[in-house]
Amino acid sequence: MVSRSYSNLLDLTSCGSPTFGREKKRLPRVATVAGVLSELDDETSNSVCSDTPSSVSQERMIIVGNQLPLKAHRKDNGTWEFTWDEDSLLLQLKDGLGDDVETIYIGCLKEEIEPSEQDDVAQYLLDTFKCVPTFLPPELFSKFYHGFCKQHLWPLFHYMLPLSPDLGGRFDRSLWQAYLSVNKIFADKVMEVISPDDDFVWVHDYHLMVLPTFLRKRFNRVRLGFFLHSPFPSSEIYRTLPVRDELLRALLNSDLIGFHTFDYARHFLSCCSRMLGISYQSKRGYIGLEYYGRTVSIKILPVGIHIGQLQSVMSHPETESKVAELKKQFRDQTVLLGVDDMDIFKGISLKLLAMEQLLLQHPDKRGRVVLVQIANPARGRGKDVQEVQSETYATVKRINNTFGRPGYTPVVLIDTPLQSYERIAYYVIAECCLVTAVRDGMNLIPYEYIICRQGSEKIDEILGTDPLTQKRSMLVVSEFIGCSPSLSGAIRVNPWNIDSVAEAMDSALMVPEAEKQMRHEKHYRYVSTHDVAYWARSFLQDLERACRDHLRRRCWGIGFGLGFRVIALDPNFRKLSVEHIVSAYKRTKHRAILLDYDGTMVQPGSMSTTPNAEAVSILNILCRDTKNHVFIVSGRERKTLTEWFSSCERMGIAAEHGYFVRTNQNAEWETCVPVPDFEWKQIAEPVMQLYMETTDGSNIDAKESALVWNYEYADRDFGSCQAKELFDHLESVLANEPVSVKSSPNIVEVKPQGVSKGIVAERLLLTMQQRGVIPDFVLCIGDDRSDEDMFGVIMNAKATLSPVAEVFPCTVGQKPSKAKYYLEDTSEILRMLQGLANASEHSARILQPASH
Repeated sequence: MVSRSYSNLLDLTSCGSPTFGREKKRLPRVATVAGVLSELDDETSNSVCSDTPSSVSQERMIIVGNQLPLKAHRKDNGTWEFTWDEDSLLLQLKDGLGDDVETIYIGCLKEEIEPSEQDDVAQYLLDTFKCVPTFLPPELFSKFYHGFCKQHLWPLFHYMLPLSPDLGGRFDRSLWQAYLSVNKIFADKVMEVISPDDDFVWVHDYHLMVLPTFLRKRFNRVRLGFFLHSPFPSSEIYRTLPVRDELLRALLNSDLIGFHTFDYARHFLSCCSRMLGISYQSKRGYIGLEYYGRTVSIKILPVGIHIGQLQSVMSHPETESKVAELKKQFRDQTVLLGVDDMDIFKGISLKLLAMEQLLLQHPDKRGRVVLVQIANPARGRGKDVQEVQSETYATVKRINNTFGRPGYTPVVLIDTPLQSYERIAYYVIAECCLVTAVRDGMNLIPYEYIICRQGSEKIDEILGTDPLTQKRSMLVVSEFIGCSPSLSGAIRVNPWNIDSVAEAMDSALMVPEAEKQMRHEKHYRYVSTHDVAYWARSFLQDLERACRDHLRRRCWGIGFGLGFRVIALDPNFRKLSVEHIVSAYKRTKHRAILLDYDGTMVQPGSMSTTPNAEAVSILNILCRDTKNHVFIVSGRERKTLTEWFSSCERMGIAAEHGYFVRTNQNAEWETCVPVPDFEWKQIAEPVMQLYMETTDGSNIDAKESALVWNYEYADRDFGSCQAKELFDHLESVLANEPVSVKSSPNIVEVKPQGVSKGIVAERLLLTMQQRGVIPDFVLCIGDDRSDEDMFGVIMNAKATLSPVAEVFPCTVGQKPSKAKYYLEDTSEILRMLQGLANASEHSARILQPASH
C-alpha cells in the first residue's frame, strides 16, 4: 500500500511539471469533471464517477505513449520545427481508426524543450498536430526511462533477472517512485483533454503500466485499453519483481489488455491467477477476467506494419538508385541480411557465430555468401550495451580476417544510422532475412522484408527480374520473437543453438525456387491483410465491446493507492440498511430466514470454524420468536451441523447443500431428492483418487450424498488444470448416472441431480403456504455461488409469498450476484441479525405482561 506521504511526493512531482493551456488559449475540449487528479490516498475521490453527460458526441481516441509521433528540429534562427514521424507506430495505427474518429496524442518529445518555451510549444503542437506534450524534468525522465523502465522492467520482461548488480541492478525504490510520478504526470495530461463519457483512451507499452489506475481513480467509467508491445514473462520470472501485485492490479483497471501472442497473454493470466487469485474464463472466443464485477477483456493480436509507407519509400528515386548500387556491389554473391538494435537481446553475436560456423562447415559458401548486419543504435545504455558492441566488433573482425580475401568480405557490419530508403534497399536485394533475437516483443523486421521483396515494377527492372514471375523470399526467425507464430513458412530456430542456426542458414540457401515462391506468397498474403490498420481497427472494435456495459452498471471506487479498483454492479444492488430491514421485520408476522454458514456466520479462512457463542445466542433468540422460521443451509455434513447447533432446538438445518433437511431438533432427517442408491460413488471415487494422488495438496471429502475433490492447497495453476481434466473425466464416466458434476473455486463436486440450496428455499416457502402461513418477510444470506440458487428462488417466489412481502436476498461482499443487497463481512451480518434479535426480544417483553 502506498503511504500518504508517498502520494504527496507524487503530487509534488507532478505539480512541478508545466501545464499548458491553463493560462493561454483554452483547450478545445476539457474534462467534464472539473479538477486535477487528487492524491492517491484521498478517500473522497474514490466515488467520483463520470455521470455528467458530455455535450460532445463525436467519438474520439486519446492515444498515450512514451513518445509522441513527432520529429523535432531546432532551426538556425532558434525556432522549433516539428514534423510527423512516419515510422512511429502510434501515427500509423491512425489509419485503422476511421475518418470519423478524432485522434489526440499524448507523450514526450524526443528533444528537450526549455521551460520558457514549453507553453508556446505545447499550444502549437495541440493546434497543429493535436498532440499534447508531456514535459519531464531531465533528472526525473532519466530515473523513469533509463532507470526503472530500462534497468528493471525491460530486462525482466526479457527474462533477465538481476542476479548481480551488473545484470540490471538491484531494485531501487527511488526509481519506482519516479515511474509512478511520471505516470501521474501523464494522467494529468489526459485529464486536461478527456471527455470521459465520449472518449476512448489507448495506453501503450510498459512505460505506462500504472496509468490505468490513475485514470480509473478519477473517472470510474473511463473507456480504457492497454497494449503491451514487449513480451510478458512467465510467472516464475515476473514474481521476482517487488512491485508485481501493484503492476498487475494497475493493468486490471483497463477494460481491454492487448498482447502480441498467446504465450504473452498466457503468462499474464497465470500471474493473475497465482498472485491475485483471479482466474480467467473463455466465452465464445473471448477471454476475460472477472475483477470486482468488471470484465477485463484480453486481446491477442500481433501488430502489423504500414504497407503503404513502405511502398511509398520503395518508389523513391533514392531507393531505386541504392538498389542498383547494392546489386552492383554484391554481384555474384548471395546476401543474408540482419537488422537489429545493438542490445543484448537481439542475438547479433549468436548470428555472427552461426555465420562463422556456416563458412567453416561449408567451404563452398566462402566468396559466395555475405552477411550484411545492420546494427541500429541501442535504445538503452550501460555496461551491457558496451559489451555487446565489443563482442560484435571482435567477432566480425575475426570472421573477416579468417575467411575474407580481396573482393570478398564475409560480414558487412553497418553500425551507422541508415535512412529508410537505404534499409529498404538492403531488404530488396537480400535472399534471406535472419532474425535471431533471444527474446523480443514483436519485431516487425520480417514483415518489412516480405513487403520489400514483393518489389515494384521499377525495382524488378533494376534487378532484371520478370514482373510476371512470382516473388520469392526466405526467413530464418527465432522462436522467441512475437512474430514467429504468424510466419508459418519461416525456418524457426533456437538462437542459442549455433549449429542449428548455421544449418538453417544453409537450408534457406538451398531451398528450391518454387518453394521460396510458395513461402513468400504465404507470408505476403498474411502480412498484407494483417497490417497496422487491421490491428488498430480490431483493437478498437474489441475495446468498444468491452466497454458496452459501462453506462448500465453502477460504479464506485474502493481501496487506497495502487490498490484502488472500481466495483461495477447492477444499478439496483445496494448495501442492506439495518434500519430498513429491522423496520420491515417489526411490521411482518410470518418470516422465513435462510442463512448460509461458512463465509456468512463465520469469517472465511478462520482457524476455528465452529460457531461462536454470540452467533448461537442470536440464532436462539430468532428461533424463539414464533413468527420466525429459521434455517441454516450449509454444504457441511449433518453430523457436524447437529453437534454445532445442538442448543438451537427450534432451528431448521439443511445439510450437504440441501440433500438432508430437518425442520427442528426433534424432527427426523429427510431427503429433498429421492436417490435410489449411491452406486455411482464406486465409479467416481477411484477417478478422484487418481487425481488426488497425482495432485499434491488435494484431498477428497466423502460426504453421505456427495464426493468433493478439493485442491485449495495445491499449486493454483496445476490444480486448476487438473480440475478441468477431472471435470471432463467425471462427466464422461458418469454420463448415464443420475448425478451432476459441478465445478466451483477450488473444488470439483459430484452430487445427485436436483440437489441445491434452492430446493431448501422452495420447500420452506411451500410448507409455510400449505400450513396457511403466507410468508411476508424473507431474508436469505449467503456468500458463494451455491447460495445464488436460494437468491433466485426467493426473488421469483411471488406465488408463495404475500403480495406485500419484504424480500431481502443478501450476499457477503460487493460482487456480482443475483442478490439485491450486500453486507461487507461476517461482523456486519451478525450486527444486522442482532438488530433483528433485539426487535424480537422487545416484542416478547411487550407481549409478556399481556399473557399474564
